[in-house]
Amino acid sequence: MSKVKYYYDRETLSYRKIEVKKGKKIRNFLVFLLASFLFGMIGLFTLLNTGLVNTPKELSTSRELKQYELQFELLNKKMEQMEEVLTDIEERDNNIYRLYFEANPIPEEQRKAGFGGVNRYQALEGFDNSKIIVNTTRRLEILQKQMVVQSKSLDEITKLAENKEKLLATIPAIQPVNNKDLKRMASGFGWRTDPFTKARKMHWGMDFSAPRGTPVYASGDGVVKRSDNRAAGYGNHIRIEHGFGYESLYAHLSKYNVRKGQKVKRGDLIGYIGSTGRSEAPHLHYEVFKDGQRINPINFYYGSLSPAEYEELLHVASQENQSLD
Repeated sequence: MSKVKYYYDRETLSYRKIEVKKGKKIRNFLVFLLASFLFGMIGLFTLLNTGLVNTPKELSTSRELKQYELQFELLNKKMEQMEEVLTDIEERDNNIYRLYFEANPIPEEQRKAGFGGVNRYQALEGFDNSKIIVNTTRRLEILQKQMVVQSKSLDEITKLAENKEKLLATIPAIQPVNNKDLKRMASGFGWRTDPFTKARKMHWGMDFSAPRGTPVYASGDGVVKRSDNRAAGYGNHIRIEHGFGYESLYAHLSKYNVRKGQKVKRGDLIGYIGSTGRSEAPHLHYEVFKDGQRINPINFYYGSLSPAEYEELLHVASQENQSLD
């Protein structure tokens, strides 16, 4: 129940009831509503800025940020696994692949080098989660660089492997005359007695004694460089250029089975034993060259002889006897 208010009227010397006009009542009510609205807005603004109450948009943004943080954590774990796998590949690359193919290992500093110079991550700074974003980005870029280095290394290893395969196929690695066709290994590489002058002289190859017409085989893949009798002392002879600095020579042949410029494979029939040129009896004089220098052919028979046969050949070849040319 509203209170009734009075005022003292001096003219009538009596108290009279205060009558509030209807317009004033409405004005007072509107002022009250306005004041209430203003105080309400101030209170709401204060609550929002103190973080005590979150808007739906803020709640959604907060959930998104937590989801991003979780994804970054998962991404970092995946990168840890990738780094472990890549480290294993790098170790095998340096200690197995590159070692086998006689290539220099890639230094650790080169594999795991970062990025110097200007700040590459300035655009990612200044946010609440800048640290995790920058660290993840840096880690990802270093990992990417490591993978590029390793990829180039494997490309190099592939080329080395291809060259190694060619090298293994081209090296003169078999005896040019079958053991079953041999009478004996007449003379080896080294100082021997000349059959004509009886003087002691250097014998630059190996002599395989066998009947005239015995097949002679290419000891490695290559191209026939010469197939003629225009070299002093060798008679009918063949030179095969194998590549990688290797050549082989087959002398005193009775006839050829190849011509100059022809490609041959290891084990191909290239000619037949004879006694042409400066020769005392039918045999094959066989030489091996590396970078233009004559080397002992006995070091290259691993592709056709058993260990026992090789030991026997080594024993006979080491004896200082008389050569056949």
